Amino acid sequence: MFKKILIANRGEIALRIIRACKELGIKTVAVYSVADKDSLHVRFANEAVCIGAAQSSQSYLNIPNIISAAEITNADAIHPGYGFLSENANFSKVCKDYGIKFIGASPEMINAMGDKSSAKATMKKAGVPTIPGSDGLLETAEEGIKLAHKIKYPVILKATAGGGGRGMRIVKNDNEFKKAWSDAKQEAAAAFGNDGLYLEKFIEEPRHIEIQILGDSKGRVIHLSERDCSIQRRHQKLVEETPSPIITERLRNKMGEAAIKGAKAIKYEGAGTIEFLVDKYGDFYFMEMNTRIQVEHPITEEVTGVDLIKAQIMAAAGEAIAAKNYFPMRHAIECRINAEDPKNGFRPCPGKITNFHVPGGYGVRVDTHCYNGYTIPPNYDSMIAKLIVSAPTRDEAIERMKRALQEFVIEGVQTTIPFHIRLMDDPQFRAGKFNTGFLESFDLSTI
Repeated sequence: MFKKILIANRGEIALRIIRACKELGIKTVAVYSVADKDSLHVRFANEAVCIGAAQSSQSYLNIPNIISAAEITNADAIHPGYGFLSENANFSKVCKDYGIKFIGASPEMINAMGDKSSAKATMKKAGVPTIPGSDGLLETAEEGIKLAHKIKYPVILKATAGGGGRGMRIVKNDNEFKKAWSDAKQEAAAAFGNDGLYLEKFIEEPRHIEIQILGDSKGRVIHLSERDCSIQRRHQKLVEETPSPIITERLRNKMGEAAIKGAKAIKYEGAGTIEFLVDKYGDFYFMEMNTRIQVEHPITEEVTGVDLIKAQIMAAAGEAIAAKNYFPMRHAIECRINAEDPKNGFRPCPGKITNFHVPGGYGVRVDTHCYNGYTIPPNYDSMIAKLIVSAPTRDEAIERMKRALQEFVIEGVQTTIPFHIRLMDDPQFRAGKFNTGFLESFDLSTI
């Protein structure tokens, strides 16, 4: 087992990893930017090293500074959390070159899944259902139009190096195609430095369902069932739950086995997710693989009893994982509490928190790095807390979440709490009748 782990991240996930390490008897090193000097992960780690200015490029994305911090503190492993460098193949390789264990995917695994076009080809070869579309990158708009006729409109253009909805365009006919092609290429080049595009059939009224998987160095892979991540805006998740209201036991088993096939195809080690789109007919298609821990991992922990961060660390240390799949024993929901104003297009609202009270009670969990008097910097993602509840049934979980949201007090900045309270009362949400486009017609004026 590792003696000391450096956490190459910030905020609630850094604090979450520190807690898991403490319970495993592992010392921790926090790294932080000058903007995060007062963050809780800095206070609770055994050691802390400032790695640069507030800008991510000079701190949390600065590989030389992070490696230097690991070397001067004698850390024998680095946990990247999610975001930042968690799926950076070069960072994984540099860690390996310096004899530091990267608690995440190998460079080969990241490269295999990081490029969406090659990832789709890998999954298709492994027998995982994939969305009809181009076999690789498109060379011209005319080539895309020809394929669109074959698989039928609507189609979606996607950036091969994409994420967060950038470099994506839905196209409904030939007239729209060339402009969508040009816009997606420009956006992808600006965001990722790669303007490669591929095309897929656009799945109408889809549910975004992901399967949590764990793999070890012995070649064993298991799944821990699904999470429904369909409540999202501009492809950014806001609410996740497990089990999904639409997934039957038969479909859960089929998707779980498909996810295991996909992970085994790249000899996957550690925690990850295989993400699918499920259409209104119950057919599912591979979308992408995340070779890291996910923001929404706590709901899986709450319904399976598995500490995913500990499991991730132990797998990286060479320990074997359990020889069984895990299925939900309860229902859990996570609401992402963001410092955003939902009445103004979810505009980010950094600033000083003047009053902070977290909810409690049976079945309520809050993962956060914030506290009364904490100043939310404008430099990073606007998520400031994750509110997680669990209960025997979905109806009970919704009621518990509503109660917990009403107890959650954050003053000094606008947050998404009013939006979540409104969502918990929405008849369609309560009935489980929603898809990834649900919030496009959601009435925010009633918040």
